[in-house]
Amino acid sequence: MKSFKLFLIVLFFSASLLQAQVGLDKIAQSTMNFQQVGLSARAGGIGEAFCAVGRGAEAIFYNPSGVVEAGRRIDLKFYSTEWIADIHYMAAALSCDLGRYGAIGLSFLNVDYGDIYTTSLLDASEIALYPQGYKDTGLADNVGAWSFGLTYGRAISTQFLIAGNARLVSQSLGISNLAAGPTENNAAKLVFDAGVKYYTGIKSFRFGMAIRNFSSNIKREEINEQLPLTFTMGAALDLMDFIIGEDEATHALTLSVDFVHPNNHSERVNAGMEYLFMERVAVRVGYQGNNDIASWSTGFGLHTAVEGNDVYIDYAYSFIDTFDAVNRFALGLGF
Repeated sequence: MKSFKLFLIVLFFSASLLQAQVGLDKIAQSTMNFQQVGLSARAGGIGEAFCAVGRGAEAIFYNPSGVVEAGRRIDLKFYSTEWIADIHYMAAALSCDLGRYGAIGLSFLNVDYGDIYTTSLLDASEIALYPQGYKDTGLADNVGAWSFGLTYGRAISTQFLIAGNARLVSQSLGISNLAAGPTENNAAKLVFDAGVKYYTGIKSFRFGMAIRNFSSNIKREEINEQLPLTFTMGAALDLMDFIIGEDEATHALTLSVDFVHPNNHSERVNAGMEYLFMERVAVRVGYQGNNDIASWSTGFGLHTAVEGNDVYIDYAYSFIDTFDAVNRFALGLGF
């Protein structure tokens, strides 16, 4: 019962922080914010409370220390996210278990911003022709973003895991027609992530901590812009640990909570729950606190074995204020 009481303390502390928050006091202070969009359908289904939950390839985009826990020699995940404003994310992650040498991982992300129309300011001779004060200049060329990452992690002990990512991140925002001539709005940066996970030894109770998007600033024109540095601390526990029955090993009811401290937003608390039946069917629900557009989410997952290999299919639906809902899909393979 000690782990359950400790988990309740963490949950109460997180809820207290959520109640104490007062508005969005740090908005518009970073660039390349596409790196903050959740990609995993499983994580999306439990409200992004994934820091202490993710294992194998699915952990790379959240807390990379989970790459050590794939449970398979090769773990491969593919992600598709239909984000707001017709923005589409495609991603893939791969982890490879090296035994006593740890685990390595690769990740790739591509962001399609869709059709973006550009405008231009007017000179004095054009003011009468364009009463709206600007003119359309057609579709923007070369708009999008991507990242490519390398991960390494290992278990320091049976309870303590550590890992890090190094990622090359790039974003292209088209061409600006300035008085001095056309200017390409492109930027590329090497960024780093690090994460740890600790199993307390008290049933399944564990902590996770991760820092993501650590890098120096990017300079656009004459402005230094920060990347979306994010620190996350999370905890998770299988509530079935406290239910006695002959079928207890075939069920799992995981409760997870994440406390998120970004540099471009006030603090957030995410919470979620996943029920897994017979290690085959999962049902999920979650909530993101103090988020300006996201709140409730739900999802499901299916797991089957094909010729000794694992196949995972996941889906998540996230309610988004003002915009259409977000749909996430994922396909996983384990060898």
